[in-house]
Amino acid sequence: MTADVGVVGMAVMGQNLALNMENKGYTVAVYNRTRERTEELAEGRGRGLRIVPTYDLPAFVSALSRPRRVLSMVKAGPGTDAVLEELFPLLEEGDLVMDGGNAHFADTERRLAQADRRGLRYLGVGVSGGEYGALHGPAIMPGGHREGYETVEEVLTETAAQGPEGPCCAYLGPGSAGHYVKMVHNGIEYAIMQTIAESYDVMKRGLSMAPAEMAEVFSRWNQGELAGYLLEITQKILRYSDPHTDEPLVELVLDTAQQKGTGKWSTQVALDEGAGAPTIAAAVFARIVSALKGERMAASEVLGGPAPELGADKNQVLEEMHGALYLTVVSAYDQGLRQLRQASAERGYGLSLSEVARVWMDGCIIRSRLLFPIRKALSEKPDLPFLFLAAPFSSRWREHHCALRSTVASAHQAGIPVPAMSSALDFIDGYRTGRLPANLIQAQRDFFGAHTYQRVDKDGTFHTQWDEL
Repeated sequence: MTADVGVVGMAVMGQNLALNMENKGYTVAVYNRTRERTEELAEGRGRGLRIVPTYDLPAFVSALSRPRRVLSMVKAGPGTDAVLEELFPLLEEGDLVMDGGNAHFADTERRLAQADRRGLRYLGVGVSGGEYGALHGPAIMPGGHREGYETVEEVLTETAAQGPEGPCCAYLGPGSAGHYVKMVHNGIEYAIMQTIAESYDVMKRGLSMAPAEMAEVFSRWNQGELAGYLLEITQKILRYSDPHTDEPLVELVLDTAQQKGTGKWSTQVALDEGAGAPTIAAAVFARIVSALKGERMAASEVLGGPAPELGADKNQVLEEMHGALYLTVVSAYDQGLRQLRQASAERGYGLSLSEVARVWMDGCIIRSRLLFPIRKALSEKPDLPFLFLAAPFSSRWREHHCALRSTVASAHQAGIPVPAMSSALDFIDGYRTGRLPANLIQAQRDFFGAHTYQRVDKDGTFHTQWDEL
């Protein structure tokens, strides 16, 4: 069989994407550096299907129809470079290579230049949805050579999740646009996960709620405006009992959250570009603090604090927490989209943020009902600077900001950290404040470093010898 498309890298994501494409009617050539992974698919789930196993890259390339279309699902970093170094010389002008790993966007730009020099087409493709999404339909975020996308558009749109407003796949822009969008997607993911975890912590320590009771709350919240994948899986996790102990499994999981780097990259780049994303950054730092398990255990014996009980009406606390969760999650989306808008202007991506929101509506980890009003707001006003300035978010701010303040204050009084919620509140309060105390900071900078300042009453730049008084 001559294959329509090829997939390199037969870990879980690569295998599932190959099976997904085959299920859509395509013949798929597959290759993995270690032969066993390829055999596992060919002799297992791929037996009898239009799967063409190959055991070296020359054979893999020979199995593909022209122009060749290759999707690399190799772990980002040196592994991807090693595959491309061997793959590129085997291809011909006009062939397409797609990198579906979580590559850093700067690496994607470098690889695009390498492909250009060989006359190859190249796409950096963000893929979100985990192993289930890869098999049944992920959100796909391609960027790079437009001509390359046109040769594979049908394959990708059919492989992607079929959302309420079309396939969750769209060409996002030139260069590293696709991988940049995926990076920010993961930053938003970090922030939403941290916010849900903070809600769980307040319920557990502040209200002494059992996992099953918390599951009921999250399930109820998942029926309304906040409905989304992360709330859905949260209530399922809280209901799961360990088969060995019959205890809630979540309580047996070590409290040190790991990370693969994309959330960290999103924060680093936001700082480099001056994009306001404090809630995403707070989520990254919360994971870093969680990794200090030994230090935290020692500190818990030394550093005293209040008892974590909230001592308030449970129903009222939960109602306020729902409003706090809503505002924080919307703020996380806003901060990510703000970073994308700024990056698009600086890097020439030409991103349509309403289209990004549409692609995220299904298949991906941050899919939620909130993306419907977000897309609507961005469609009506593409240059919208702040989601809370548009309906329905402006009215939700008026409705819930007291709940967010109360939740943050109560958690702090009880010694329960809520960094995501706190940062969201501070960011929105800062954004809505007409005059911030940065005037004093600028005066201090001028005092010790002669950095100059501007005035509110006259044009120009000024410097003062402040110690002459």
